[in-house]
Amino acid sequence: MSTAAPARDPLIRELLKARGLESEEAIERFLNPSYDDELHDPFLMRGMEAAVERVLAAMEKGERIAVYADFDCDGVPGAAVLLQLFQRLEYDAVESYIPHRHHEGYGLHIPALDTLKERGVSLVITVDLGTTAIEPVAHARALGIDVIVTDHHEPPAELPAALAILNPKFAPYPDPNLCGAATAWKLACAILAKGKERGLSAFASVNEGWEKWLLDLVGIATIADMVPLVGENRVLARYGLMVLRKTPRPGIGALMRELSADQRELTEDDIGFLIGPRINAASRMDEPELALRLLATRHPGEAAGLAKQLEGLNKKRKGVVAAMTREINKRLREREMHGAVTVLGDPEWKPALLGLAANGALETAGGVVCVWGRDGAGNIKGSCRSDGSISVVELFRAADDILTEYGGHHAAGGFSVPHDAIHTLEEEFARRVAALPREELSRAMTAYAVPLARVGQAFYDALAQFAPFGIGNEKPLLAFSNVTIAAIRQFGKAHEHLELTLEQDGARRKAVKFFAKPAEFSLAPSAGGVATILGELERSVFRGSVELRLRLVDIVSPGAPCRATIVSI
Repeated sequence: MSTAAPARDPLIRELLKARGLESEEAIERFLNPSYDDELHDPFLMRGMEAAVERVLAAMEKGERIAVYADFDCDGVPGAAVLLQLFQRLEYDAVESYIPHRHHEGYGLHIPALDTLKERGVSLVITVDLGTTAIEPVAHARALGIDVIVTDHHEPPAELPAALAILNPKFAPYPDPNLCGAATAWKLACAILAKGKERGLSAFASVNEGWEKWLLDLVGIATIADMVPLVGENRVLARYGLMVLRKTPRPGIGALMRELSADQRELTEDDIGFLIGPRINAASRMDEPELALRLLATRHPGEAAGLAKQLEGLNKKRKGVVAAMTREINKRLREREMHGAVTVLGDPEWKPALLGLAANGALETAGGVVCVWGRDGAGNIKGSCRSDGSISVVELFRAADDILTEYGGHHAAGGFSVPHDAIHTLEEEFARRVAALPREELSRAMTAYAVPLARVGQAFYDALAQFAPFGIGNEKPLLAFSNVTIAAIRQFGKAHEHLELTLEQDGARRKAVKFFAKPAEFSLAPSAGGVATILGELERSVFRGSVELRLRLVDIVSPGAPCRATIVSI
Protein backbone atom coordinates (compact mmCIF):
# COMPACT_ATOMS: atom_id res chain seq x y z
CA MET A 1 0.00 0.00 0.00
CA SER A 2 1.37 3.46 -0.90
CA THR A 3 2.24 5.82 1.90
CA ALA A 4 1.39 9.49 1.85
CA ALA A 5 4.33 11.80 1.46
CA PRO A 6 5.39 13.88 4.48
CA ALA A 7 4.76 17.64 4.55
CA ARG A 8 6.83 19.51 2.01
CA ASP A 9 7.10 23.01 0.57
CA PRO A 10 3.80 23.64 -1.32
CA LEU A 11 5.60 24.30 -4.62
CA ILE A 12 7.62 21.09 -4.28
CA ARG A 13 4.39 19.17 -3.58
CA GLU A 14 2.81 20.64 -6.71
CA LEU A 15 5.83 19.76 -8.85
CA LEU A 16 5.83 16.19 -7.55
CA LYS A 17 2.10 15.89 -8.15
CA ALA A 18 2.48 17.22 -11.71
CA ARG A 19 4.90 14.35 -12.34
CA GLY A 20 2.41 11.82 -10.99
CA LEU A 21 4.45 11.26 -7.83
CA GLU A 22 2.40 11.04 -4.65
CA SER A 23 3.50 7.95 -2.69
CA GLU A 24 6.63 8.32 -0.58
CA GLU A 25 8.22 5.36 -2.36
CA ALA A 26 7.73 6.91 -5.82
CA ILE A 27 8.98 10.29 -4.60
CA GLU A 28 12.09 8.77 -3.04
CA ARG A 29 12.90 6.85 -6.24
CA PHE A 30 12.54 10.03 -8.27
CA LEU A 31 14.47 12.37 -5.99
CA ASN A 32 17.20 9.85 -5.18
CA PRO A 33 17.46 7.43 -8.12
CA SER A 34 19.55 4.34 -7.40
CA TYR A 35 22.28 3.24 -9.79
CA ASP A 36 22.18 -0.35 -8.52
CA ASP A 37 18.41 -0.77 -8.35
CA GLU A 38 17.10 1.13 -11.37
CA LEU A 39 19.42 0.22 -14.23
CA HIS A 40 18.37 -2.81 -16.25
CA ASP A 41 20.54 -5.85 -17.00
CA PRO A 42 22.18 -5.26 -20.42
CA PHE A 43 21.54 -8.92 -21.32
CA LEU A 44 17.82 -8.12 -21.43
CA MET A 45 18.57 -6.37 -24.72
CA ARG A 46 17.79 -8.56 -27.71
CA GLY A 47 20.95 -9.78 -29.42
CA MET A 48 23.29 -8.92 -26.53
CA GLU A 49 24.52 -12.50 -25.95
CA ALA A 50 25.46 -12.89 -29.63
CA ALA A 51 27.13 -9.46 -29.72
CA VAL A 52 29.26 -10.14 -26.62
CA GLU A 53 30.29 -13.59 -27.84
CA ARG A 54 31.42 -12.11 -31.16
CA VAL A 55 33.45 -9.32 -29.53
CA LEU A 56 35.18 -11.72 -27.14
CA ALA A 57 35.93 -14.11 -30.02
CA ALA A 58 37.40 -11.23 -32.04
CA MET A 59 39.62 -10.24 -29.12
CA GLU A 60 40.77 -13.82 -28.60
CA LYS A 61 41.76 -14.13 -32.27
CA GLY A 62 43.30 -10.66 -32.52
CA GLU A 63 40.84 -9.50 -35.20
CA ARG A 64 40.74 -5.85 -36.20
CA ILE A 65 37.61 -4.07 -34.90
CA ALA A 66 36.19 -0.77 -36.16
CA VAL A 67 33.89 1.42 -34.07
CA TYR A 68 31.74 3.20 -36.67
CA ALA A 69 29.85 6.07 -35.03
CA ASP A 70 27.51 8.86 -35.98
CA PHE A 71 29.08 12.31 -36.01
CA ASP A 72 26.82 14.00 -33.43
CA CYS A 73 26.92 14.46 -29.66
CA ASP A 74 25.44 11.01 -29.17
CA GLY A 75 27.54 8.96 -31.57
CA VAL A 76 30.86 10.61 -30.70
CA PRO A 77 30.66 10.08 -26.90
CA GLY A 78 29.35 6.56 -27.59
CA ALA A 79 32.37 5.81 -29.76
CA ALA A 80 34.61 7.14 -26.98
CA VAL A 81 32.91 4.71 -24.54
CA LEU A 82 33.84 1.68 -26.65
CA LEU A 83 37.32 2.95 -27.49
CA GLN A 84 38.05 3.53 -23.81
CA LEU A 85 36.78 0.04 -23.00
CA PHE A 86 39.20 -1.56 -25.48
CA GLN A 87 41.93 0.77 -24.29
CA ARG A 88 41.35 -0.34 -20.69
CA LEU A 89 41.48 -3.99 -21.82
CA GLU A 90 44.76 -3.19 -23.62
CA TYR A 91 43.32 -4.37 -26.93
CA ASP A 92 45.00 -2.28 -29.63
CA ALA A 93 43.54 -3.75 -32.85
CA VAL A 94 40.76 -1.16 -32.82
CA GLU A 95 40.08 1.92 -34.91
CA SER A 96 37.28 4.42 -35.26
CA TYR A 97 35.40 5.71 -38.27
CA ILE A 98 33.13 8.75 -38.24
CA PRO A 99 31.50 9.63 -41.58
CA HIS A 100 31.96 13.14 -42.90
CA ARG A 101 28.71 15.11 -42.46
CA HIS A 102 29.03 17.10 -45.68
CA HIS A 103 30.55 14.56 -48.08
CA GLU A 104 29.13 11.27 -46.76
CA GLY A 105 26.19 12.15 -44.54
CA TYR A 106 24.51 10.11 -41.84
CA GLY A 107 24.69 6.33 -41.80
CA LEU A 108 26.71 3.26 -42.60
CA HIS A 109 28.27 3.72 -46.05
CA ILE A 110 29.42 1.09 -48.53
CA PRO A 111 32.62 2.96 -49.61
CA ALA A 112 33.57 3.32 -45.94
CA LEU A 113 33.13 -0.43 -45.45
CA ASP A 114 35.37 -1.05 -48.46
CA THR A 115 38.03 1.16 -46.85
CA LEU A 116 37.74 -0.67 -43.53
CA LYS A 117 38.06 -4.01 -45.30
CA GLU A 118 41.30 -2.81 -46.92
CA ARG A 119 42.58 -1.97 -43.43
CA GLY A 120 41.94 -5.54 -42.29
CA VAL A 121 38.74 -4.94 -40.30
CA SER A 122 36.57 -8.03 -39.79
CA LEU A 123 34.15 -6.70 -37.17
CA VAL A 124 32.30 -3.36 -37.23
CA ILE A 125 30.42 -2.08 -34.19
CA THR A 126 28.14 0.84 -35.01
CA VAL A 127 27.13 3.54 -32.55
CA ASP A 128 23.91 5.53 -32.97
CA LEU A 129 23.24 4.22 -36.48
CA GLY A 130 22.63 1.09 -38.49
CA THR A 131 19.06 0.01 -37.70
CA THR A 132 17.98 0.85 -41.27
CA ALA A 133 21.27 -0.02 -43.05
CA ILE A 134 20.00 -3.00 -45.06
CA GLU A 135 22.23 -2.64 -48.15
CA PRO A 136 25.43 -1.61 -46.31
CA VAL A 137 25.15 -4.53 -43.88
CA ALA A 138 24.55 -6.94 -46.78
CA HIS A 139 27.66 -5.47 -48.47
CA ALA A 140 29.67 -5.91 -45.26
CA ARG A 141 28.66 -9.57 -45.08
CA ALA A 142 29.73 -10.06 -48.69
CA LEU A 143 33.12 -8.60 -47.72
CA GLY A 144 33.42 -11.00 -44.78
CA ILE A 145 32.80 -8.28 -42.18
CA ASP A 146 30.41 -8.97 -39.30
CA VAL A 147 28.36 -6.00 -38.11
CA ILE A 148 27.04 -5.41 -34.60
CA VAL A 149 24.57 -2.53 -34.60
CA THR A 150 24.12 -0.42 -31.47
CA ASP A 151 21.43 2.15 -32.14
CA HIS A 152 18.26 3.67 -30.72
CA HIS A 153 16.44 4.98 -33.79
CA GLU A 154 12.96 3.79 -34.76
CA PRO A 155 13.23 0.28 -36.30
CA PRO A 156 11.70 -0.18 -39.78
CA ALA A 157 9.59 -3.16 -40.81
CA GLU A 158 12.58 -4.76 -42.54
CA LEU A 159 15.85 -4.98 -40.62
CA PRO A 160 19.42 -5.42 -41.85
CA ALA A 161 20.94 -8.90 -41.58
CA ALA A 162 23.49 -7.84 -38.94
CA LEU A 163 25.06 -10.32 -36.54
CA ALA A 164 23.19 -8.47 -33.77
CA ILE A 165 21.07 -5.33 -33.57
CA LEU A 166 21.15 -3.83 -30.09
CA ASN A 167 18.30 -1.35 -29.86
CA PRO A 168 16.33 -0.60 -26.67
CA LYS A 169 13.16 -0.20 -28.72
CA PHE A 170 13.03 -3.97 -29.26
CA ALA A 171 11.19 -6.08 -26.67
CA PRO A 172 11.89 -7.40 -24.12
CA TYR A 173 14.12 -4.48 -23.08
CA PRO A 174 12.14 -2.54 -20.43
CA ASP A 175 13.18 1.04 -21.35
CA PRO A 176 12.93 2.10 -25.01
CA ASN A 177 14.26 5.62 -24.44
CA LEU A 178 18.03 5.08 -24.21
CA CYS A 179 20.22 7.18 -26.49
CA GLY A 180 22.85 5.69 -28.81
CA ALA A 181 25.77 6.18 -26.42
CA ALA A 182 23.83 4.56 -23.57
CA THR A 183 23.13 1.56 -25.81
CA ALA A 184 26.85 1.30 -26.61
CA TRP A 185 27.58 1.57 -22.87
CA LYS A 186 25.22 -1.34 -22.23
CA LEU A 187 27.33 -3.38 -24.67
CA ALA A 188 30.47 -2.30 -22.82
CA CYS A 189 28.94 -3.36 -19.48
CA ALA A 190 27.92 -6.73 -20.92
CA ILE A 191 31.41 -7.34 -22.35
CA LEU A 192 32.97 -6.53 -18.98
CA ALA A 193 30.53 -8.77 -17.11
CA LYS A 194 31.04 -11.74 -19.42
CA GLY A 195 34.82 -11.33 -19.58
CA LYS A 196 35.07 -11.23 -15.79
CA GLU A 197 32.66 -14.15 -15.40
CA ARG A 198 34.91 -16.26 -17.63
CA GLY A 199 38.06 -15.16 -15.85
CA LEU A 200 39.67 -13.88 -19.04
CA SER A 201 43.12 -12.45 -18.37
CA ALA A 202 42.46 -9.10 -20.09
CA PHE A 203 39.64 -8.41 -17.62
CA ALA A 204 41.46 -9.34 -14.42
CA SER A 205 42.86 -5.87 -13.76
CA VAL A 206 39.56 -4.05 -14.38
CA ASN A 207 38.16 -2.94 -11.03
CA GLU A 208 34.57 -3.79 -10.14
CA GLY A 209 32.40 -0.81 -11.08
CA TRP A 210 34.99 0.69 -13.46
CA GLU A 211 32.25 1.16 -16.08
CA LYS A 212 30.83 3.98 -13.92
CA TRP A 213 33.77 6.15 -15.02
CA LEU A 214 32.33 6.01 -18.53
CA LEU A 215 29.13 7.68 -17.37
CA ASP A 216 30.49 11.18 -18.02
CA LEU A 217 30.30 10.32 -21.73
CA VAL A 218 26.91 8.64 -21.39
CA GLY A 219 25.55 11.61 -19.43
CA ILE A 220 26.74 14.09 -22.06
CA ALA A 221 25.03 12.09 -24.82
CA THR A 222 21.83 11.41 -22.87
CA ILE A 223 21.32 15.11 -22.16
CA ALA A 224 22.56 16.44 -25.51
CA ASP A 225 20.48 14.01 -27.58
CA MET A 226 17.33 15.21 -25.79
CA VAL A 227 15.91 11.79 -25.03
CA PRO A 228 13.28 11.74 -22.24
CA LEU A 229 14.98 12.13 -18.85
CA VAL A 230 12.82 9.52 -17.15
CA GLY A 231 13.46 5.91 -16.15
CA GLU A 232 17.00 4.75 -16.87
CA ASN A 233 17.86 8.02 -18.58
CA ARG A 234 17.27 9.96 -15.37
CA VAL A 235 19.72 7.68 -13.58
CA LEU A 236 22.30 7.89 -16.38
CA ALA A 237 22.02 11.67 -16.61
CA ARG A 238 22.15 12.15 -12.82
CA TYR A 239 25.16 9.91 -12.27
CA GLY A 240 26.71 11.06 -15.53
CA LEU A 241 26.79 14.63 -14.23
CA MET A 242 28.31 13.43 -10.94
CA VAL A 243 31.13 11.73 -12.84
CA LEU A 244 31.52 14.63 -15.26
CA ARG A 245 32.13 17.06 -12.40
CA LYS A 246 35.13 15.06 -11.20
CA THR A 247 36.28 13.10 -14.26
CA PRO A 248 40.05 13.05 -14.82
CA ARG A 249 39.40 12.89 -18.59
CA PRO A 250 41.98 15.37 -20.01
CA GLY A 251 39.72 16.51 -22.87
CA ILE A 252 36.87 17.57 -20.58
CA GLY A 253 39.23 19.44 -18.28
CA ALA A 254 40.92 21.21 -21.20
CA LEU A 255 37.59 22.21 -22.75
CA MET A 256 36.34 23.62 -19.45
CA ARG A 257 39.51 25.68 -19.04
CA GLU A 258 39.20 26.93 -22.61
CA LEU A 259 35.65 28.10 -21.82
CA SER A 260 36.54 29.50 -18.38
CA ALA A 261 33.92 27.15 -16.89
CA ASP A 262 34.11 25.40 -13.51
CA GLN A 263 34.02 21.65 -14.09
CA ARG A 264 32.90 21.06 -10.50
CA GLU A 265 29.71 23.08 -11.11
CA LEU A 266 28.59 21.58 -14.42
CA THR A 267 24.84 21.15 -14.96
CA GLU A 268 22.63 19.84 -17.75
CA ASP A 269 22.43 23.43 -19.06
CA ASP A 270 26.20 23.45 -19.52
CA ILE A 271 25.99 20.27 -21.59
CA GLY A 272 23.25 21.83 -23.70
CA PHE A 273 24.91 25.22 -24.18
CA LEU A 274 28.65 24.56 -23.81
CA ILE A 275 29.74 20.95 -24.33
CA GLY A 276 27.18 19.63 -26.82
CA PRO A 277 27.49 22.44 -29.38
CA ARG A 278 31.28 22.16 -29.39
CA ILE A 279 31.29 18.40 -29.90
CA ASN A 280 28.82 18.87 -32.74
CA ALA A 281 30.86 21.75 -34.19
CA ALA A 282 33.65 19.36 -35.17
CA SER A 283 31.55 17.49 -37.72
CA ARG A 284 29.49 20.52 -38.73
CA MET A 285 32.70 22.31 -39.69
CA ASP A 286 34.29 19.36 -41.55
CA GLU A 287 36.56 17.87 -38.87
CA PRO A 288 34.49 14.96 -37.51
CA GLU A 289 37.32 13.13 -35.72
CA LEU A 290 38.41 16.18 -33.71
CA ALA A 291 35.76 15.85 -30.98
CA LEU A 292 36.35 12.11 -30.63
CA ARG A 293 40.08 12.69 -30.25
CA LEU A 294 39.34 15.27 -27.54
CA LEU A 295 37.15 12.86 -25.56
CA ALA A 296 39.41 9.85 -26.03
CA THR A 297 42.90 11.33 -25.53
CA ARG A 298 44.86 10.44 -22.42
CA HIS A 299 47.41 13.24 -22.89
CA PRO A 300 46.78 16.69 -21.28
CA GLY A 301 49.02 18.50 -23.78
CA GLU A 302 47.16 17.11 -26.77
CA ALA A 303 43.83 17.80 -25.04
CA ALA A 304 44.66 21.51 -24.59
CA GLY A 305 45.44 21.92 -28.29
CA LEU A 306 42.32 20.03 -29.36
CA ALA A 307 40.11 22.09 -27.04
CA LYS A 308 41.47 25.33 -28.52
CA GLN A 309 40.90 24.01 -32.03
CA LEU A 310 37.38 22.93 -31.20
CA GLU A 311 36.48 26.33 -29.75
CA GLY A 312 37.79 28.00 -32.90
CA LEU A 313 35.55 25.77 -35.04
CA ASN A 314 32.57 26.54 -32.84
CA LYS A 315 33.04 30.30 -33.22
CA LYS A 316 33.19 29.87 -36.98
CA ARG A 317 30.05 27.72 -36.87
CA LYS A 318 28.17 30.37 -34.88
CA GLY A 319 28.84 33.00 -37.53
CA VAL A 320 27.57 30.81 -40.37
CA VAL A 321 24.44 29.75 -38.48
CA ALA A 322 23.66 33.33 -37.47
CA ALA A 323 23.66 34.42 -41.12
CA MET A 324 21.45 31.47 -42.08
CA THR A 325 19.04 32.16 -39.21
CA ARG A 326 18.69 35.83 -40.18
CA GLU A 327 17.73 34.80 -43.71
CA ILE A 328 15.23 32.20 -42.47
CA ASN A 329 13.58 34.67 -40.10
CA LYS A 330 13.32 37.19 -42.93
CA ARG A 331 11.53 34.63 -45.11
CA LEU A 332 9.22 33.61 -42.27
CA ARG A 333 8.25 37.25 -41.67
CA GLU A 334 7.37 37.59 -45.34
CA ARG A 335 4.86 34.75 -45.10
CA GLU A 336 1.32 35.75 -44.17
CA MET A 337 0.60 32.45 -42.42
CA HIS A 338 2.23 29.14 -41.55
CA GLY A 339 0.75 25.72 -42.27
CA ALA A 340 1.33 22.48 -40.40
CA VAL A 341 4.60 22.02 -42.32
CA THR A 342 7.03 24.77 -43.32
CA VAL A 343 9.82 24.04 -45.82
CA LEU A 344 12.66 26.52 -46.45
CA GLY A 345 16.01 26.08 -48.15
CA ASP A 346 18.88 27.26 -50.25
CA PRO A 347 21.40 25.28 -52.34
CA GLU A 348 24.20 27.25 -50.64
CA TRP A 349 23.21 26.14 -47.15
CA LYS A 350 25.33 23.41 -45.59
CA PRO A 351 23.30 20.36 -44.48
CA ALA A 352 25.46 20.02 -41.36
CA LEU A 353 24.03 23.27 -39.99
CA LEU A 354 20.40 22.84 -40.97
CA GLY A 355 19.21 21.31 -37.70
CA LEU A 356 20.38 24.35 -35.74
CA ALA A 357 18.54 26.66 -38.12
CA ALA A 358 15.39 24.50 -38.01
CA ASN A 359 15.36 24.68 -34.20
CA GLY A 360 15.27 28.46 -34.33
CA ALA A 361 12.58 28.56 -37.02
CA LEU A 362 10.37 26.15 -35.06
CA GLU A 363 9.77 28.77 -32.36
CA THR A 364 8.27 31.08 -34.99
CA ALA A 365 6.46 28.70 -37.31
CA GLY A 366 5.37 25.78 -35.07
CA GLY A 367 4.20 22.41 -36.41
CA VAL A 368 7.03 20.86 -38.41
CA VAL A 369 9.83 22.98 -39.88
CA CYS A 370 12.11 21.51 -42.57
CA VAL A 371 15.22 23.32 -43.77
CA TRP A 372 17.19 22.04 -46.77
CA GLY A 373 20.55 22.62 -48.42
CA ARG A 374 23.01 20.87 -50.74
CA ASP A 375 25.86 18.62 -49.65
CA GLY A 376 29.34 18.22 -51.12
CA ALA A 377 28.14 15.63 -53.63
CA GLY A 378 25.34 17.89 -54.88
CA ASN A 379 22.54 16.01 -53.07
CA ILE A 380 19.59 17.89 -51.59
CA LYS A 381 19.36 17.13 -47.87
CA GLY A 382 17.11 18.51 -45.19
CA SER A 383 16.57 18.57 -41.46
CA CYS A 384 13.15 18.67 -39.78
CA ARG A 385 12.07 19.65 -36.28
CA SER A 386 8.61 19.14 -34.75
CA ASP A 387 6.88 20.89 -31.85
CA GLY A 388 5.41 17.52 -30.87
CA SER A 389 2.10 17.84 -32.71
CA ILE A 390 3.31 15.72 -35.65
CA SER A 391 5.74 12.80 -35.66
CA VAL A 392 8.63 13.51 -38.03
CA VAL A 393 9.15 9.77 -38.51
CA GLU A 394 5.50 9.23 -39.44
CA LEU A 395 5.63 12.18 -41.84
CA PHE A 396 8.68 10.70 -43.55
CA ARG A 397 7.02 7.30 -43.83
CA ALA A 398 3.93 8.89 -45.36
CA ALA A 399 6.18 10.61 -47.93
CA ASP A 400 8.31 7.53 -48.58
CA ASP A 401 7.63 7.69 -52.33
CA ILE A 402 9.18 11.16 -52.75
CA LEU A 403 12.17 10.86 -50.37
CA THR A 404 15.31 8.96 -51.30
CA GLU A 405 16.33 8.40 -47.66
CA TYR A 406 15.29 9.49 -44.20
CA GLY A 407 15.66 8.75 -40.51
CA GLY A 408 15.36 10.20 -37.04
CA HIS A 409 13.09 10.48 -34.01
CA HIS A 410 9.51 11.66 -33.60
CA ALA A 411 10.73 15.20 -32.79
CA ALA A 412 13.64 15.48 -35.24
CA GLY A 413 14.99 13.86 -38.36
CA GLY A 414 16.80 14.22 -41.65
CA PHE A 415 15.98 13.38 -45.25
CA SER A 416 17.26 13.42 -48.82
CA VAL A 417 15.07 14.32 -51.78
CA PRO A 418 15.56 14.40 -55.58
CA HIS A 419 16.28 17.83 -57.10
CA ASP A 420 13.03 17.87 -59.05
CA ALA A 421 10.95 17.22 -55.92
CA ILE A 422 12.30 19.96 -53.67
CA HIS A 423 10.19 22.75 -55.17
CA THR A 424 6.91 20.99 -54.33
CA LEU A 425 8.09 19.39 -51.07
CA GLU A 426 6.12 21.72 -48.78
CA GLU A 427 2.88 21.00 -50.64
CA GLU A 428 3.58 17.26 -50.66
CA PHE A 429 4.43 17.19 -46.94
CA ALA A 430 1.28 19.23 -46.15
CA ARG A 431 -0.85 16.80 -48.14
CA ARG A 432 0.63 13.75 -46.40
CA VAL A 433 0.47 15.27 -42.94
CA ALA A 434 -3.25 15.98 -43.27
CA ALA A 435 -3.90 12.24 -43.00
CA LEU A 436 -1.71 11.74 -39.92
CA PRO A 437 -3.04 11.69 -36.33
CA ARG A 438 -2.16 14.87 -34.47
CA GLU A 439 -1.71 15.56 -30.80
CA GLU A 440 -2.54 18.89 -29.22
CA LEU A 441 -0.43 21.46 -31.02
CA SER A 442 0.98 22.94 -27.87
CA ARG A 443 0.58 21.42 -24.48
CA ALA A 444 -0.54 24.09 -22.03
CA MET A 445 2.34 25.42 -19.95
CA THR A 446 1.95 25.81 -16.22
CA ALA A 447 3.79 28.60 -14.41
CA TYR A 448 4.01 28.73 -10.64
CA ALA A 449 3.53 32.16 -9.07
CA VAL A 450 6.20 33.11 -6.53
CA PRO A 451 7.41 36.45 -5.14
CA LEU A 452 10.83 37.64 -6.31
CA ALA A 453 12.05 37.74 -2.70
CA ARG A 454 11.72 33.97 -2.53
CA VAL A 455 14.45 33.44 -5.11
CA GLY A 456 17.48 32.53 -3.04
CA GLN A 457 19.88 29.66 -2.48
CA ALA A 458 17.43 27.60 -0.37
CA PHE A 459 14.77 27.92 -3.07
CA TYR A 460 17.27 26.94 -5.76
CA ASP A 461 18.40 23.92 -3.74
CA ALA A 462 14.78 22.78 -3.36
CA LEU A 463 14.16 22.95 -7.11
CA ALA A 464 17.53 21.31 -7.84
CA GLN A 465 16.21 18.09 -6.29
CA PHE A 466 14.31 17.59 -9.56
CA ALA A 467 17.41 17.94 -11.75
CA PRO A 468 18.65 17.02 -14.24
CA PHE A 469 15.94 18.66 -16.30
CA GLY A 470 14.98 17.82 -19.84
CA ILE A 471 12.24 16.24 -21.94
CA GLY A 472 9.77 14.47 -19.64
CA ASN A 473 11.17 16.35 -16.64
CA GLU A 474 10.95 19.98 -17.65
CA LYS A 475 12.46 22.76 -15.58
CA PRO A 476 9.72 24.48 -13.50
CA LEU A 477 8.39 27.66 -15.11
CA LEU A 478 8.00 30.48 -12.58
CA ALA A 479 5.77 33.56 -12.78
CA PHE A 480 6.59 36.85 -11.04
CA SER A 481 3.65 39.28 -11.14
CA ASN A 482 3.84 43.07 -10.92
CA VAL A 483 7.62 43.22 -11.07
CA THR A 484 9.35 46.52 -11.82
CA ILE A 485 11.95 46.47 -14.59
CA ALA A 486 14.61 48.63 -12.92
CA ALA A 487 17.13 48.44 -15.77
CA ILE A 488 17.53 46.93 -19.20
CA ARG A 489 20.65 46.37 -21.29
CA GLN A 490 21.92 44.46 -24.30
CA PHE A 491 25.26 42.71 -23.74
CA GLY A 492 27.69 40.54 -25.68
CA LYS A 493 30.19 41.45 -28.40
CA ALA A 494 27.41 42.39 -30.80
CA HIS A 495 24.94 43.38 -28.06
CA GLU A 496 22.93 40.33 -29.02
CA HIS A 497 21.83 39.25 -25.53
CA LEU A 498 19.22 40.83 -23.24
CA GLU A 499 19.50 41.42 -19.48
CA LEU A 500 16.84 42.88 -17.18
CA THR A 501 17.24 43.97 -13.58
CA LEU A 502 14.02 43.15 -11.74
CA GLU A 503 12.75 44.68 -8.48
CA GLN A 504 9.89 43.75 -6.19
CA ASP A 505 9.40 44.67 -2.54
CA GLY A 506 13.10 45.37 -2.04
CA ALA A 507 14.29 42.19 -3.76
CA ARG A 508 16.45 42.42 -6.91
CA ARG A 509 17.34 39.75 -9.47
CA LYS A 510 18.79 39.62 -12.95
CA ALA A 511 16.91 37.97 -15.82
CA VAL A 512 18.57 37.12 -19.13
CA LYS A 513 17.80 35.73 -22.55
CA PHE A 514 20.52 35.04 -25.08
CA PHE A 515 20.11 36.16 -28.68
CA ALA A 516 17.03 38.24 -27.87
CA LYS A 517 15.74 41.78 -28.35
CA PRO A 518 12.99 43.50 -26.28
CA ALA A 519 10.53 43.43 -29.20
CA GLU A 520 10.53 39.61 -29.27
CA PHE A 521 8.42 39.29 -26.10
CA SER A 522 4.66 39.62 -25.66
CA LEU A 523 5.43 42.93 -23.96
CA ALA A 524 8.53 44.85 -25.01
CA PRO A 525 10.18 45.73 -21.69
CA SER A 526 11.14 49.31 -20.83
CA ALA A 527 13.05 50.70 -17.87
CA GLY A 528 10.67 51.63 -15.07
CA GLY A 529 7.85 49.53 -16.50
CA VAL A 530 5.85 46.92 -14.58
CA ALA A 531 5.30 43.43 -15.99
CA THR A 532 4.64 39.77 -15.30
CA ILE A 533 7.86 37.83 -15.85
CA LEU A 534 7.88 34.18 -16.89
CA GLY A 535 11.23 32.49 -16.40
CA GLU A 536 13.26 29.55 -15.18
CA LEU A 537 15.68 29.75 -12.28
CA GLU A 538 19.32 28.98 -13.03
CA ARG A 539 22.68 29.20 -11.28
CA SER A 540 25.32 30.86 -13.41
CA VAL A 541 28.98 30.18 -12.67
CA PHE A 542 31.41 32.19 -14.78
CA ARG A 543 35.07 32.83 -14.01
CA GLY A 544 34.54 32.09 -10.33
CA SER A 545 31.47 34.33 -10.02
CA VAL A 546 28.26 32.59 -8.89
CA GLU A 547 24.87 34.17 -9.51
CA LEU A 548 21.25 33.06 -9.23
CA ARG A 549 19.24 34.52 -12.10
CA LEU A 550 16.19 33.92 -14.25
CA ARG A 551 16.27 32.66 -17.83
CA LEU A 552 13.51 34.70 -19.52
CA VAL A 553 10.70 32.84 -21.27
CA ASP A 554 8.26 35.74 -21.76
CA ILE A 555 7.33 39.22 -20.55
CA VAL A 556 3.62 40.04 -20.29
CA SER A 557 1.54 43.11 -19.41
CA PRO A 558 0.11 42.86 -15.86
CA GLY A 559 -3.28 41.16 -16.00
CA ALA A 560 -2.99 40.34 -19.72
CA PRO A 561 -3.52 36.78 -20.97
CA CYS A 562 -0.31 34.79 -21.40
CA ARG A 563 0.67 31.46 -22.90
CA ALA A 564 0.92 29.80 -19.50
CA THR A 565 -1.63 28.95 -16.86
CA ILE A 566 -0.38 30.66 -13.70
CA VAL A 567 -0.92 28.63 -10.55
CA SER A 568 -0.79 30.37 -7.17
CA ILE A 569 0.91 28.34 -4.46
